[in-house]
Amino acid sequence: MGFLSEFGNLLFLAAIFLLNFMSRITFAPLMPTVEADLGIAHAQAGSFFFIISVGYFISLLGSGFISSKISHRATIVTSAVVVGLALIGVSLSMGIWQVRISLLFLGLAAGIYLPSGIATLTALVRPEHWGKAVAVHELAPNVSFVIAPLVAEALMEWVSWRGVLACLGGVSILLGLTFAKAGKGGRFYGEAPNMASLKNLFVLPAFWIMVVLFSLGISSTLGVYTMLPLYLVTQHGIERSWANTLVALSRVSGIFMALVAGFINDRLGPRKTLSGVFLITGFLTMLLGIVKGNWIPAIVFLQPIIAVCFFPPGFAALSSLGPPSARNVAVSLTVPAAFVIGGGMVPAWIGLAGDVASFGLGIATVGGLIFMGAFLAFILKVESAAASQ
Repeated sequence: MGFLSEFGNLLFLAAIFLLNFMSRITFAPLMPTVEADLGIAHAQAGSFFFIISVGYFISLLGSGFISSKISHRATIVTSAVVVGLALIGVSLSMGIWQVRISLLFLGLAAGIYLPSGIATLTALVRPEHWGKAVAVHELAPNVSFVIAPLVAEALMEWVSWRGVLACLGGVSILLGLTFAKAGKGGRFYGEAPNMASLKNLFVLPAFWIMVVLFSLGISSTLGVYTMLPLYLVTQHGIERSWANTLVALSRVSGIFMALVAGFINDRLGPRKTLSGVFLITGFLTMLLGIVKGNWIPAIVFLQPIIAVCFFPPGFAALSSLGPPSARNVAVSLTVPAAFVIGGGMVPAWIGLAGDVASFGLGIATVGGLIFMGAFLAFILKVESAAASQ
C-alpha cells in the first residue's frame, strides 16, 4: 500500500503508542502530588518506575508468544485496553501495595504493544515507505515527553492526580476498542522467539556493550526525566506547575534533534557519534545535579538536546550486531533490558539518593556513568562501513 493512502492508519497506531508511552511517564509530573498524598519517601516514588519497567521487560520478551497465539491485531487491542484498566486501577488504589500491583500490570500490558505495533505498521505500507512509516510512529515517545506534563497540569486544574490517571486510562480503553472495530491491519500472527538466535547473540561482546550503552542512553533521557519534576520541586523549590512546564518545553527539541543526529551518524559513523553524545550528555547531566539558581533552567533545556541524539546511532550500531538472523533479536533483548536499568533502576537510585543525601548527588552520579560510557562506545566494534570512518 502507498504511504499517503495508509497515513490515517499509521496515525491511529501512533496515537495508541502515544497513550502507551504516556501511561508510563505521566507519573513523573504527578509525583510531587502523589508523594504528598500517599505519604511515601523519594525512594518509594522512584521504585514505581522500576516496577513498571520490570513488567515491561517481562512482557516485551514474551510478546512473541502472545502474538503467535492471538494475532498482532488482538495483541494491540489487549495492550491498549489493559493499559487503561491498569491506570484506572492505580487511580483507585488506597495503599502503596495496591499501587505497585497495578503498576506491574501496567508495565506488562504496555510491553506487548511495540513488536505487534511495528509488525502491523510495516505490513500496511510497501518496504520503500517503511522509514517514513516508522518515523511517524516514533514521534509518539518524543511528543509524549512534551505533552505529558502539560496534560497532567491542565487536568489537575479540575481533578486530582487519581483523576488524571483515570482520564488517560479511559482514553486508552476507548482507543483500543475503536481499533478493534475500525482499525486496519494486524490480522496475522507473530512468531515466538528462536532460541538458536539467542545463543548466537549472547557470545558477542558487542551485544553486552550495547546493553550497557542503551542503559546509559535511556538513563540520560527517560531515567532523568522521570525524577526531574520531583527534583526541581523538592531540591530547588520551584513551583510544581512551572517545573512541569519547564520540563515539557525542554523536550520539544527532541522531536527534531533525533533527525539531526541521524545525519551526523551517517557522516561520522555510530562509534564516533555515540562517543561524542555520551561525553557531552554526561557532562551536562553532572551539571544538572550540581548547579543552582538561574543556571538550572538553562541546563534543564540543554541536557535533553544532546541526550536524545543517542538513539539514531544507537539503533544503527545495534542493527549491525551478529548475523542477520540475530539482529532483530538483538533489538528485542537490548531495549527491554536497558529499560529496566535506565528507566527503572536509575529513577530508583535517584530517589534513594534524595532520601539519603540529595537528588543532585543521584543525578550527578548518573551523569558520571554516562560520561564514562563515551570510552566504552569508542571501543565498540560494529560491522557498518560508516563506523570505520
